[in-house]
Amino acid sequence: MSALYPIILCGGSGSRLWPLSRESYPKQFLRVRGSVSLLQETVQRLQGLPGASAPTLVCGESSRFLVLEQLCALEMSPATVLLEPVARNTAPALTIAALQLQAQDPEALLLVSPADHVIEPSAALHQAVAQGLPLANAGHIVIFGIQPTAPETGYGYIQRGPGTTVKAFVEKPNAETAAQYVSSGEYLWNSGMCLLKASVWLSEMERLAPEILHACQAAIHGGKADGAFFRVAAEAFGSSPSQSLDYAVLERTPLTAVIPLDAQWSDVGCWAALHEVLPQDEQGNVLHGDVIAVDTHNSLIAAHSRLVAAVGVENLVIVETADAVLVTPPDRTQEVRAIVERLQAAKRPEAETHRRVYRPWGYYESLDQGERFQVKRILVKPGEALSLQHHHHRSEHWIVVRGTAQVTRGEEQFLLSENQSTYIPLGVTHRLENPGSIPLELIEVQSGSYLGEDDIVRLEDRYQRK
Repeated sequence: MSALYPIILCGGSGSRLWPLSRESYPKQFLRVRGSVSLLQETVQRLQGLPGASAPTLVCGESSRFLVLEQLCALEMSPATVLLEPVARNTAPALTIAALQLQAQDPEALLLVSPADHVIEPSAALHQAVAQGLPLANAGHIVIFGIQPTAPETGYGYIQRGPGTTVKAFVEKPNAETAAQYVSSGEYLWNSGMCLLKASVWLSEMERLAPEILHACQAAIHGGKADGAFFRVAAEAFGSSPSQSLDYAVLERTPLTAVIPLDAQWSDVGCWAALHEVLPQDEQGNVLHGDVIAVDTHNSLIAAHSRLVAAVGVENLVIVETADAVLVTPPDRTQEVRAIVERLQAAKRPEAETHRRVYRPWGYYESLDQGERFQVKRILVKPGEALSLQHHHHRSEHWIVVRGTAQVTRGEEQFLLSENQSTYIPLGVTHRLENPGSIPLELIEVQSGSYLGEDDIVRLEDRYQRK
């Protein structure tokens, strides 16, 4: 029996869960169902599979420290984290993982899972995997299909043939067609999870999508290890066509087999889907945060930075964050992506970041901004440090409110304690470090002619950022 290697695909922006999900902090890292994120749920779910190794994760370069931090919180270490320099969809992501794992184990058996799905109970997945193992070991590509509970238009469908055979893959249908699929009993939702040998995947890629395979081979060959990360060669990987697993191989190969997964499943692809998987009160509401709801029914209302009050509301989604509010009926939540596209076209920051922006050393949070000034709250984790840097257009004042700061300012080095402050003149090289065992918190006041994050010239950086 081949060894089982879980692969978690952590790409994707989760734009339909805006404004909570942003490009720099997408939905897989959000704690939308409790104390752990969707990624952490996925890791825990796969951890319980008999004989499974530590997971291999594939993520974008900008998400690498979020991935490690969230696994560290579970006291787990990944086998490796493969870094994509650019997004190229799921087929190249799986291919670089398959290439690396086959080099370690020619008989490697891969269990491929998105990072942001809900599956309950986990035992149902384990049972389906056990059922699929003989097929995968025999050279099939096993896909896990979900029994439809409603005529969903946001999911792809699999038409079943006799036994475990696949008749067809169907893209997201309209409502009338989806209803026909569900009533026929022949169709399953496509979960996006599959079980297969690395050698089978690479052989089918050579036959059906050789341009992707050859680009990924060059990317792995030209890549290098960096601690827990493996950085594939950027130019080679960037030359790969951008294609999904389904389009590149699954819809075109005769090797597919489908196993029903009897579980509560959701890809949490929109706010309406999240409403369905969260506990509801007697009025059918999901209320999160500081919410007062009067005569309100069948609604999802989430408050993240202030009080949200609703009176006489029915069948609405209301999501509040520090810098944006979304209001939409549940049947239009699939269209939230259009808002993100407009924000991106206008180059507005709300498409990419929250007021709180996470960095490998901690985070900063914008508190106020005006002409020629900006105020931020900065938190630096114990033992971490910002880059050694300088600015062309701004000076900075730092006031410590908690912990101890070690400051480099030009040729000086000194410590600041609570209620102490310092000034960093424009152009002076500086660095902020936390030498203590508790988080360092400070208020930063910037002033100058330009206050953008791209006015940072890094001279040294332990996180190897540009």
